[in-house]
Amino acid sequence: VHCRLSKEFSSTSSTTTVGTVTSRVARNGDAVMEKDLLNHEDLAGDRGTVDDIFDETYREKEGPKPPMRYVWRNIILMSLLHLGAIFGLMLIPSAKIQTLAWAFLCFLVSALGITAGSHRLWSHRSYKATLPLRIFLTIANSVAFQNDIYEWVRDHRVHHKFSETDADPHNAMRGFFFSHIGWLLVRKHPDVIEKGQKLDLSDIKADKVVMFQRRYYKPSVVLLCFTLPTVVPWYFWDESIIISFFIPAILRYTIGLNATWLVNSAAHMFGNRPYDQNINPRENPLVSLGALGEGFHNYHHTFPYDYSTSEFGWRFNFTTAFIDLMCLLGLASDRKKVSKEVILARKMRTGDGSHKSG
Repeated sequence: VHCRLSKEFSSTSSTTTVGTVTSRVARNGDAVMEKDLLNHEDLAGDRGTVDDIFDETYREKEGPKPPMRYVWRNIILMSLLHLGAIFGLMLIPSAKIQTLAWAFLCFLVSALGITAGSHRLWSHRSYKATLPLRIFLTIANSVAFQNDIYEWVRDHRVHHKFSETDADPHNAMRGFFFSHIGWLLVRKHPDVIEKGQKLDLSDIKADKVVMFQRRYYKPSVVLLCFTLPTVVPWYFWDESIIISFFIPAILRYTIGLNATWLVNSAAHMFGNRPYDQNINPRENPLVSLGALGEGFHNYHHTFPYDYSTSEFGWRFNFTTAFIDLMCLLGLASDRKKVSKEVILARKMRTGDGSHKSG
């Protein structure tokens, strides 16, 4: 299996180190100023998408904001879900150790369906996956129940392209609660819908595994997110049906949701910005710990095409370790990685200086 690091931007290597820079020259009379920059468009084109790169041309519409319209069905369902999760917490002392281990395994699988699947693979095209791995990640994504892959990718690319604006689905400028869960309890801002409809999602539509999941998403969620996690402990080790439902299904699902939401909220508000102090996303190790490596958010928004979403490899980053293992097994390839030289240059140019103290 070919898994060595490559120093060039090559489509044949298992890991691609993004070190290619372009030289832009600005002339003012006899003065010549030269600056090395990443050619983001070329790198994005290699991945098959440019719609996860921030759009500097977007301007919010002037005038009053549209009125907030509540989605009462979601408010009621989310309230009941979290009440059920609290009940699940109370049942933990009565649960068998096998049930708690099963719930944790379900959490890991579902989280990978988001982090390694809909996020790093399908949203950002930061690595390539074979058919068996794509099928596994699709199943894991249904266990997670956070919208089907197609819809998740659409909203996430809009989030990157119009981050912290009216066109961002979970705009953190609207406060912690909105960016965490509130955005799911109200109608989307018209700009989110408008910009989402204009994205090029041809790469996602061309993936038959993704479109198969979209076609059968509701029954897949009923089976994989709720039924299977409940039946296994009840059938195989005679766990109480109440405990089997409220811990591996309800509590596990709620924790998974909040772990993902913290990337949208806490990782956009709390932490340092060593790579780009001009954007809102932050480095938050605690979020990374809970979201399997997704909390290195200042890095991720600076270099969205890096498969690791971090410069630190496996540190607080279970998803990176998983992708590396898949590469070792021959199930993944073409991991995109930003070179240390480019990272350091970006820190010196736009960072907040926190990298100097580690």
